[in-house]
Amino acid sequence: MKTLILASSSPRRKELLENLQLTFQTVSSDVDENYNSEWSPEEIVMELAYRKATAVWKGHPETIVIGSDTVVVRDQTILGKPENREDAFSMLKSLSGRTHSVYTGVAIVSETNKIKFFEKTDVEFWELSDDEINDYLDTGEPFDKAGAYGIQGFGSLLVKKISGDYFSVVGLPVARTIRELKKAGYSS
Repeated sequence: MKTLILASSSPRRKELLENLQLTFQTVSSDVDENYNSEWSPEEIVMELAYRKATAVWKGHPETIVIGSDTVVVRDQTILGKPENREDAFSMLKSLSGRTHSVYTGVAIVSETNKIKFFEKTDVEFWELSDDEINDYLDTGEPFDKAGAYGIQGFGSLLVKKISGDYFSVVGLPVARTIRELKKAGYSS
């Protein structure tokens, strides 16, 4: 059985795979995350996931590597990780009372496979007061997350409903990922 590597330092992605009782290693990838501004969100997340997985696989060619990337999109605008508190406040204010989309791309790379896919989930927020946004910012949770929130933590209080894969919003669509891993020849 080939060794499985998660090309990520994300504690959320690691936890999702640990919950499935998979045996894997984590290796952080340091890749250029710039992209062509003409690309669609789907293209962006799949390409960045592929870059991450490929960079790690090159150092471990006997393994199967999973790479992943997530973006939040509101009105065709990509919301990355906030630069500071003001940026996070602005992002959350722009999501208040509205629906946005979360795209997560996954790449699975091995000697014999190069698989790329994405999942899109629509997320609707409650109408948020400035006090609610500031209370959330005070938790410190939003600052390392695309769109300035994490659905699995205190950010769950902002979410009115979702349509799609919850785990994709967390950072890794686990059910689809496992199915694609099996296609790539991985067995746990």
